[in-house]
Amino acid sequence: MENEAKLTAGAMTTFGIAVAALVVLPYIQVSDVQPPDGLKPYTSAETRGRDSYIANGCVYCHTQQPRDRSFAPDAERGWGRVTTPGDYYYDKPHLLGSMRTGPDLMNIGVRQPSMDWHLGHLYQPRAYVPDSIMPSYPYLFEIKDEAEDGEIIVRLPPKFAPEGKIVVARPEAVDLVKYLQSLDRSYPILPPDPQGVEGTDKAAE
Repeated sequence: MENEAKLTAGAMTTFGIAVAALVVLPYIQVSDVQPPDGLKPYTSAETRGRDSYIANGCVYCHTQQPRDRSFAPDAERGWGRVTTPGDYYYDKPHLLGSMRTGPDLMNIGVRQPSMDWHLGHLYQPRAYVPDSIMPSYPYLFEIKDEAEDGEIIVRLPPKFAPEGKIVVARPEAVDLVKYLQSLDRSYPILPPDPQGVEGTDKAAE
């Protein structure tokens, strides 16, 4: 009985330490996080696009968490600075991801701001990245004889355009691209140094 009590007490102590380290302390650290000045809430279209991003499984192959140079050469890859908790203020749930079958997308809106590129890439990735293993998403588009008012025509390289037809983006494709374009965390994470503030020059002397 005494050994069982010690085993139970040890297990509960270990569990308590784990909960404190993995749940309580991180919660205390980020519970009062505020959005950075450069971060904007998602629009209705971007929110719908974010739902489409989740529904189409993009999160399984792409992360949204550029890492520090000590962990990976993400900055050299052009994926942007290391993210901070405030960068995810409007993300519920967070889409950090754990696999990098494709590149990190946290700053894809900076690297590829063109809607034409994104729509064409969703329709046929290999038209833009020949060695890409990303699946195409033809159900996000329609092949038609001509576009109707307000419809967005996807401008594909001639080799990939259907002969005698046009490809038109469905609303869910446009929303998804608007979400991808909103992924821009290139704003500074620290406020600029004060200039001309009274007392600054004296403090520097």
